Amino acid sequence: MLEELRISNFAVIDALELSFGPGFNVITGETGAGKSILIDAVELLLGAKADPAFIRAGAERCSIEGFITLGGRNQSAIKAVLEREDLLDEDTGYLTLQREIRRRGRSSARVNGVAVNSALLREIGQMLFDIHGQSEHLSLFRPRHHIDLLDRYADLLDARAGLGALVQDLTAAQSEIVLLSEDKESLQRQADLLRHEIQEISAAALQPDEEDALLAERHRLANSEQLATLARECAQLLNGDDRDAGMPLVDGLMQVAASLSKLAQIDADLSGERLLAEDLTQGAQDLALTIARYADEIEFDPARLDEVEERLELIRALKRRFQAADIAGILSYAADATKELENIDHSEERLVELRLRERSLLIQIGDISLRLSRARAEAGRELAGAVMRELQELRMDRTRFEARLAQAEHPSGCIVGDKRYKFDGKGMDDVEFMLSANPGQPPLPLAKVASGGEAARIMLALKRVLTAADQTPVLIFDEVDQGIGGRIGAVVGEKLWSLSREHQVLCVTHLPQLAAYADIHFRAHKDIAGAGVSTSVQALADDAARISELAEMLGAGAAGVDGARELLAAARGRKASFAAGSRS
Repeated sequence: MLEELRISNFAVIDALELSFGPGFNVITGETGAGKSILIDAVELLLGAKADPAFIRAGAERCSIEGFITLGGRNQSAIKAVLEREDLLDEDTGYLTLQREIRRRGRSSARVNGVAVNSALLREIGQMLFDIHGQSEHLSLFRPRHHIDLLDRYADLLDARAGLGALVQDLTAAQSEIVLLSEDKESLQRQADLLRHEIQEISAAALQPDEEDALLAERHRLANSEQLATLARECAQLLNGDDRDAGMPLVDGLMQVAASLSKLAQIDADLSGERLLAEDLTQGAQDLALTIARYADEIEFDPARLDEVEERLELIRALKRRFQAADIAGILSYAADATKELENIDHSEERLVELRLRERSLLIQIGDISLRLSRARAEAGRELAGAVMRELQELRMDRTRFEARLAQAEHPSGCIVGDKRYKFDGKGMDDVEFMLSANPGQPPLPLAKVASGGEAARIMLALKRVLTAADQTPVLIFDEVDQGIGGRIGAVVGEKLWSLSREHQVLCVTHLPQLAAYADIHFRAHKDIAGAGVSTSVQALADDAARISELAEMLGAGAAGVDGARELLAAARGRKASFAAGSRS
């Protein structure tokens, strides 16, 4: 749900903060007051092209910020995208979208405070909002989405998921067939290269932890003289070897231990100190022996140092050649190369196996695709009937609607009986919604026929029927009343309000009959101060304010107030009746 919208320096809007609610939100106001500019702002927030012309005169930048509550509809899919892009906030119940345009410089977009590109903003926006008007967010005008809507309506998504898994298996098998079916000379060259690489790695006789051990040994060999000198110094300090003066440390500790032994015989409180002195003496003796042995074993071996350097250079060369980070990566490359070589060496047998697998998968895919196609055809007829009934109520009773399914034969397609059809992870059907607005005219693609107020009513009818299937949480209708009168306005208002049981609905309208159905009613007003113009929007908090606005929309003078009261009472009565019927 769009909870809050903040707009700054956008077109004729100076600064605006709007808090929307669940249900049916309606925005009204006089012509030119800036109602549809709010829709433009939302479209920009959802990734529409940034145009500096949107920036308010005298300002250097404009910004739009939306705060969205993630609810049950489509929530898991939205969160999957946010997780994929590492944009999921700790508070997973909310989402913040931001867009800024600078007069000089690039625009910026943010999701949960993180900078993103406009393509990602559009991807997220299309999952959250469906804007019905002259907008790229109009999902029902995008034929590639029609099959998804029909499949949701027909409850076919689970069956389709199984088909998608089979198509992935087929793609993997066919990729291997292509690889093994290349010309023999090319395959032989690849095999020779793999053998050479495997032999090169094998001849190196690499061990997984070898590099670290060699680096440590090289360090010791390169510093052998310094190690020997320091070790001998330690031994001399402990044992007094080759020293002309001073008592060795071990001898001094032995004397201290002997003296403390005598003292402890006189004063038992010094027994602990005696034991400590004896332990220190023994430890010093052990240390002296160890250091002396270490010093004796150290030798400067230039030949061994050269061997270690050569071995390390070989490892470095292999890592560069096979683009590996370490020895484990080189060995992994060798294992993969061995497997690929085995496949090439046994390519004929493998090709037979893969082609049998390919045919089996094509038959399975064809069987599932056929069942999906039959289910879609039946669901399409039901959908068409339901949409045309809705259109009759919207004074489009001569309109024909159909969900057209088409299949295309293809020589390498899935197998259905003795024919083969083009397919993808959704099956072999192309689905497109078709419309004939006038008798005698053949149905044409929806996007080519519907426009203006007619388009809005068609979208409304479809949305009414597809409410349960449509996962988009926020529906926005801009100028849905274009070209329709007051009587049908009440019908449209009731239908839009009924959509708000499953969606949050926002609507810009000129019709008081429609506006009377609002759960939350906003009024846009144009303020003129000197040479400047600014749009403000206020929520109408009570019946008096709503009746005043509805009466002004009716334009019937004093009688308009009575008419406005009647409209509001009639809408409330219809809503209460509808709610009571739903409960029963």
